[in-house]
Amino acid sequence: MQCGCRYSRAVDVARAYGGVSDLYIELFASADKVHRDDLAFIRQHLSGGRLLDLGCGPGHLTAYLHGLGNDVTGIDLTPEFVAHAVAAFPGIPFRLGSMDELDITGVDGVLTWYSLIHRRPPEMDGVLAMLRRTLRPGGTLVIGFFDGDVVAPFDHKVTTAWFWPVDELSRRLRDAGFTEIAREQRETERPDRRHGALAVRAV
Repeated sequence: MQCGCRYSRAVDVARAYGGVSDLYIELFASADKVHRDDLAFIRQHLSGGRLLDLGCGPGHLTAYLHGLGNDVTGIDLTPEFVAHAVAAFPGIPFRLGSMDELDITGVDGVLTWYSLIHRRPPEMDGVLAMLRRTLRPGGTLVIGFFDGDVVAPFDHKVTTAWFWPVDELSRRLRDAGFTEIAREQRETERPDRRHGALAVRAV
């Protein structure tokens, strides 16, 4: 059973993004606005089969994966994002929902691109275990996140987010039943916000 505190935080995050959804959509709701290295990383590790884009936001990366020929569904907590995605990308399935309440298993790949950044460290192991259950053995998980020297919170423009050192997140993924197959790290236009990404395989 999902704990009430986690549900409350999920609702708070959804409301926070709903409050800035118009701006967020304007700034980010196109794959053209995603760094080309990120698109290449996603394309390399999520190609073919049945995919989920969890925390899909306005649906631009779901549409990108669909354009590569994948059977992909986008899921997000924020009604404003789901409404936009349905209107902007007809023919692609989107639904309102939480990754904590998934009723889907046996998928070939999952994308969580900056959709775990608001998870508190004590929650992360449970979330990663849930993602492992969602994937078939040999399936691939791709995570985008803020890379940091230590696990630490920071004031994200929407609501509190967390930095994760790549090695620490990789270790937690290993404990959850994954093996790392690739990583990506780079500086961004903001010196205090390094980008990190991991691709891992369910074992």
